[in-house]
Amino acid sequence: MDVSPSLILALIWLIAANVAAMIPSRDQHRARARLLIGVGLPLLVWVFVQNGPWIGLLVLAAAGSVLRWPLFFLLRWMRARFREG
Repeated sequence: MDVSPSLILALIWLIAANVAAMIPSRDQHRARARLLIGVGLPLLVWVFVQNGPWIGLLVLAAAGSVLRWPLFFLLRWMRARFREG
């Protein structure tokens, strides 16, 4: 089985995200989360295109487990927006 370059970069991204989460931060890791999201979204699209939806969903779940608080706040914000309208 060949490992695609997108999966290698996704693995490097996951390792970097875990290391970034271990380093103490005064802003609750918000700046690092923004950087990781900015780099991770195009990488996630590349994984979906190159490897298909099932592998893409696995990488999405792994990234969601690392960035669970930004994901939680996004879902909370979206729920509040839909309740207003």
